[in-house]
Parts: sequence; C-alpha cells; structure tokens
Amino acid sequence: MNKQIQVGMLGFGTVGSGVIRILKDHNAKIRQVTGEEISVKKVLVRDIEKNRGEISEGIQLTTNEDEVLADPEIDVILEVMGSIDSAKMYITKALKAGKHVVTANKDLIALHGNELVALAKENQCDLYYEASVAGGIPILRTIVDSLASDNIQQVMGIVNGTTNFMLTKMTNDHQSYEEALKEAQELGFAESDPTNDVDGIDAARKMVILTRLAFGMNVELDQIETKGIRNLKSVDIETARKLGYRIKLIGTAEENNGGVSVSVGPILVPEAHPLASVQNENNAVFVVGSAVGETMFYGPGAGELPTATSVVSDLITVAKNIRLGTTGNVFNSYQHETKLMTDEEILSKYYLSIEMNDRTGLFLELTKIFAASDVGFDKIIQEPIEGGMAKVVIITHLMNRKQEKEILTKLKKADDMNLLIHLKVMEG
Repeated sequence: MNKQIQVGMLGFGTVGSGVIRILKDHNAKIRQVTGEEISVKKVLVRDIEKNRGEISEGIQLTTNEDEVLADPEIDVILEVMGSIDSAKMYITKALKAGKHVVTANKDLIALHGNELVALAKENQCDLYYEASVAGGIPILRTIVDSLASDNIQQVMGIVNGTTNFMLTKMTNDHQSYEEALKEAQELGFAESDPTNDVDGIDAARKMVILTRLAFGMNVELDQIETKGIRNLKSVDIETARKLGYRIKLIGTAEENNGGVSVSVGPILVPEAHPLASVQNENNAVFVVGSAVGETMFYGPGAGELPTATSVVSDLITVAKNIRLGTTGNVFNSYQHETKLMTDEEILSKYYLSIEMNDRTGLFLELTKIFAASDVGFDKIIQEPIEGGMAKVVIITHLMNRKQEKEILTKLKKADDMNLLIHLKVMEG
C-alpha cells in the first residue's frame, strides 16, 4: 500500500498552478515512479477569495504561513512564491522543522544558497532547486549527476528568456530596443520594470548557481563582470549579422589553471554555433567537458508547465528519498576553493564600434593604441558618416582582459574618438 506524502506549497501563482496541474494530470505515473501517493494539503496565498477554479479543489488555502510550515503532517515544502527575504525566512523555518524543501527561487539560491544548504544538512533535510535555472531544462541535475565524472571546463548559455526574445525581435524583425521591450512587456515576458532582465542581473544570479554546481566555487555577484543590452543599437546587430554573427546575451563560466572567470553580457556568436539559433524566449546551456566534449541543453526557460515540471521532478526525487530512507541530500556536495582567474588569464576577441573625425592620420593614431598593447585586428570596417565623421568597426585578435582595459582607457582619453560600444566575440 502506498504511503501518502503531504505537501505544503508557498505561493499559488503561475508556477504553483502548474505544479497542481501536473500532480493531478500525471498522478498515476508519479505514484508508480515513486511508490508514494503525493498530495498537496495546504497552500499559502495572499488572497483566499481569489477565484482559482477547479485547480484548487480539495486543497486548504491559508494566508498564515505557520499553518503550512508548522503542520506536522506536511513532509515537503514547495516554495514558488518568489521574493527573497520572506522566502528565506519561510524556508529556514521549514528546514528547522525537519521538512524537505523544493524551491524555484533563483534569486534566493544565488544570494543565500550556501547558508540554506548548510541548514538542510544540519537538519537532515533534502533541498533541491532545479527550476531556479533555465525553467524546464534539467541542467542542474545534468551537471550534478550525468556529468559528475567529467571535468567541466566551461558552462555558457542563454539563461534569460526576456532578453533573448528582445534580441530575436531586434535581429529578425529589425525592431529597436524600445520596440522589442514594449512587445516583450505586452506579451508578459518582461516586467514593467525590466531592470533585472535587460541589465543582466537575472542572468548573473543564475551563473552564480551554475558556477557553484559546475566548479564547486562560490562566486559573488560583484565578482561577475555584468553587462546588459540597454545600449545595443539596431546598427550593431545589423553590422554583426553582416560579419557572420548573431548577438546574444550570454552567461559564461570557465575554468583555467584552477581559477574561474564568470561574466554576463551581449556577445557576438558565430552563425554556425548552436547558441546562435536559439530564438525567442527559449533558453540553452552549452557545457564543455574534458571527456564528453561539447553538449547543449535547449528548451523553454520559463512558463507555467515547463518550470512546474522541474519543481515536480525535484519533488519526485524527495519522495523517492523518503521512501528509501535516504533523505538529507542537497543538490551538490562538490566544493573547491574559490579562485578567480587573473586579468592576464581571461582571453577573448572583441568587437568595438568607434566614431571618429574623418581626418588624415587619425586612423593611424587608432592603430597605434592597439599596437601599443600588442593587439592586432581580425576585421576592420570603415565607412564615412554625416558631419565629416567616420565609423570604424573592429574585431580584434584574441587578447587578455588587461590589454582590453589598457585599450579602453586610451580610447576614452583620445581626442576626436568616441567609443560607441564594445562587446566580446565568441571564437568560431
């Protein structure tokens, strides 16, 4: 006879509704896979009177978190409410009460994951958070389980659906940044305040989690070089296209000589690279291992059912652990001393767009700035523009971050030169 595992849920929004739907629709399979009957007993909501239709039938709704967290019959807490401070407080209470936790909260895990992992271990509780990165793509479990035997060298990807949707519109439909943002907001992909998405903050928090799992290192947000897409112009996207690239907001974590470098920003991706073809709100994570080589994981990065699928998959793992008496698991126990790569070790090619006076000798001065830092050019485009000015687009050869900083400092000080934008270029 199947034992019943009682679940308490914090939040009944889009993802919470998806969780209930999957548990009901896939009940027979879940019961067979886990050997347990899983049922949601109570859900913390803001408004009990809100009409949720048939989906909430048979579930107790409450506005008092203690009715969920302190219920002795509840074995597992699912946190799908968002926020940081309240969620941290509730999850802390749940773990201290000996309840297992599944969360979809990437902000919480990025900022306070280590503390919560330690608390889970202390109280012999499971703590899982697959849905915190890339929605319906099982990338965290893949890194922790399927690639556990490999030495991962690089993890990079499109981990923010809002910006990928906007860049798709700017590339395919020739929309401006403002037009693409407006459409993303109208379709519900972007918030009214899109700062976390368009400035790369959301992607950076996800890279904290991916770096922790892939390399065992705890990188702080302020140690991640983070750029967004606000300053991207249609002309840059078109120029990149002419040169055989697509611009994507990419999070990158790579290891070299025992150190890591983590960054987020718009990157020129060669058209032939798999990440270049990832369209609209989809996500993709590209993993390079010394044994397995190159692998890519692609799918929806958000949404009711994709994200809920990851939450319920974690719940199934907890249910199996309860049945086998093997609880007290956290996603990843791999830890390594955190060491950041030096500026001399961080290598990239760069795209620079420079506006300058179209006068004799000025281009020579520009080349001298690069030559002084021992950096050569891979591609150069120079074309006249209005007002006696010229626009120069350069793709450099591979250079390190120290050289990049030297060149940028000199360009900003140079007379008659205006650096419009500079972006990393992925090697083909």
